[in-house]
Amino acid sequence: MLTEIIRVFGIVQGVGFRPFVSRLANRCGVKGSVCNKGSYVEILVQGDEKKKQQFRDALEQEAPPRSAILKVDVTQEDRDACDSFQIIESARETGDIFVSPDIAICDECKKELFDKNNRRYLHPFINCTACGPRLTILDSMPYDRERTSMGEFPMCDACQYEYTHADTRRYDAQPVCCNDCGPEVYLLGRSERRRQAITETRRILSAGGIAAVKGIGGFHLCCDAANEAAVNRLRRQKRRPVKPFAVMMKDLAAARRECVVEKGQEAVLDGHQKPILLLRKRADSTLCPEISPGNPKVGIMLPYAPLQLLLFRYDDGLCMPDALVMTSANESGAPICHTDEEAVQELTGLCDVILSHNRKIRLRADDSVMDWYDGAPYMIRRSRGYAPLPFFVDTGKGEVLAIGGELKNTFCISRNHLFYLSPYIGDMADIRTVEALRQSVVRMETLLEANPSVVACDTHPRYNTVAAAHDMGLPVVEVQHHYAHVLSCMAENNYLDPVIGVSFDGTGYGDDGTIWGGEIFTADMHRYDRYASIAPFHQLGGDASAKEGWRIAVSMIYGLTGKDKEKTTSIVDALHLCDEKNLAAQWFMYDQHINSVLSTSAGRLFDAVSAISGLCRASTFEGDASMRLQFAAERWIEGHEVKPAESIGPRPGSRWILPTDTLVATLIRHRLAGTSPEEMAWEFHAALAGMIAGAVVEARNHTGIQTAALSGGVFQNRLLLSLTDTMLQARGFNVLRHSLVPPNDGGIALGQAVYAAVNGFSDI
Repeated sequence: MLTEIIRVFGIVQGVGFRPFVSRLANRCGVKGSVCNKGSYVEILVQGDEKKKQQFRDALEQEAPPRSAILKVDVTQEDRDACDSFQIIESARETGDIFVSPDIAICDECKKELFDKNNRRYLHPFINCTACGPRLTILDSMPYDRERTSMGEFPMCDACQYEYTHADTRRYDAQPVCCNDCGPEVYLLGRSERRRQAITETRRILSAGGIAAVKGIGGFHLCCDAANEAAVNRLRRQKRRPVKPFAVMMKDLAAARRECVVEKGQEAVLDGHQKPILLLRKRADSTLCPEISPGNPKVGIMLPYAPLQLLLFRYDDGLCMPDALVMTSANESGAPICHTDEEAVQELTGLCDVILSHNRKIRLRADDSVMDWYDGAPYMIRRSRGYAPLPFFVDTGKGEVLAIGGELKNTFCISRNHLFYLSPYIGDMADIRTVEALRQSVVRMETLLEANPSVVACDTHPRYNTVAAAHDMGLPVVEVQHHYAHVLSCMAENNYLDPVIGVSFDGTGYGDDGTIWGGEIFTADMHRYDRYASIAPFHQLGGDASAKEGWRIAVSMIYGLTGKDKEKTTSIVDALHLCDEKNLAAQWFMYDQHINSVLSTSAGRLFDAVSAISGLCRASTFEGDASMRLQFAAERWIEGHEVKPAESIGPRPGSRWILPTDTLVATLIRHRLAGTSPEEMAWEFHAALAGMIAGAVVEARNHTGIQTAALSGGVFQNRLLLSLTDTMLQARGFNVLRHSLVPPNDGGIALGQAVYAAVNGFSDI
């Protein structure tokens, strides 16, 4: 019988797609089957032409909201006649693979969760075809129960009926379970299980205690976000003096009460990904200031797992806060805990109770974090809810593994034109994070059925990621750090023509053995030229210089005075940068070239200006000093009428130099004359944006390139991004910027992978 073979590519597994197809086929009166093929869903359709056309039209128009159809191929073959429409057993085939990220609890399941007449009342693991864990419980594709950690929990008769009958909401829902057959919660090291465990955790939280709670992708540390003593205790326990904490609100109403929710943000905040979204705090917010000290914003998310909803609402009579700190449960520098063994070892001293459960997490996934720019998401950390959705880039070949950056690590696996960024792993200085990276690479390669022929990494000779890449037994392609940033921006925008790449970040190993970080390239998919940079300075003190901006400030002042120690001492004393003993040590390192390296790091420039302004001498977390500088500039803007930033031309030389040294000298004079830190911060941002624009215009004059790409961690600073973006667009540039790929080091694996896919197979 003439049969239509419809192959649907995209996010069509783990989102209730096969049950949807089955119900649609029955409605349209067609016969056949639907089956997961690993890399796509295959549908066989038999019936008269009108009914088949009706089916095809509705297939894309009415697809489940969590699905994403990227391509539909339709062919015809003679097949045996079918007498009904069935979901048939999955069969693995090679081809492009699309793994669904974890999906937040849907509205229907929320209703059932709190319905006393529903058999899943207060069930901590309620889910359906439209929601629930996906990536974090998955062993291999195709996505079926026996290939997930839910395979350890046989379904009861009632769940089995729902799973096998098309008229139910849980038809073919792989993680389906209930209170009788699903996983259960318990307190580690204690006897309480199920209801008692949840009630005891709520009691501790309501009394001002700290709890660790196992979520979908790992453990969180929780406390009352309005309780100053609890928040300060958590800060002491985590040794995290000022870095902002994320807050989980009970619902949208609570989020609106505490924060300003702009147009478009509500859909993201309460969508099926439910990331942490940076929102501006209201003046009358009841959240204690210690949540995000000195920061006008706070990271807000809504509950995405049923167990999290039960922390806020339960039938035990306890009165709970509607805002809980919800921060990743791990020691500083280590990956998020995801097993009971890790939790006991690392969290016992940090909290009063650990609420866990026996559904195993196969792959860690921290929460995604995003800011908001120009009416759209601006990703800071891409993980749960988004990874491993692939990016399409119309270039490259073969299969590549890109190991990513040393900080904020994610890795990337490419197959054909698809580039899969992993969930967030962490910082590679900790050996536990390196091991988590290795384990995650193996699991992702299994899920994606990938067999990379090349591994790409950074060029820094001492990075743990570089060592890990060389240990993998594959040909290694090294990609310069800032070039990888530019390529990641090009790849996200699927832009393959030459660009003027502005790559501003903290630290990267330069081709000349110095530290780069404030770079402007002319670049394409094959090569780059270092067209311009900020003015070089001596970075003194090794790793300490990345945390102590006063060191950079002292070095710059010493250089600006022509190494005049008397003048330097006078300025350093007036700015209260360091004492006499530390100043002498800086001179020694500078003069003797000991523990000193030439640097063009834009991140360290921000640190120095923050110290000179009196805002932050030393950072307690990465980005601390530069964030304070941004917030000070934004405070100045709110109270003053500011002029648009003006373009400032670079100085010629072996490469063009942005006159940031002259800018620092000007800022020092202004500070000594009594200019406020807020005004200085605005002057710095406006002038730096003008210098970037001036250098990009100069590059266009020499190359004719009309497109600029803005990347690097410094462009997490929305003020600098906005000023630079606006100036370049006003001068006729097509400006590429990030949205769903982080501009920071969490995105460079994409750039590494694209370079290797384009250039890495010539010698293999």
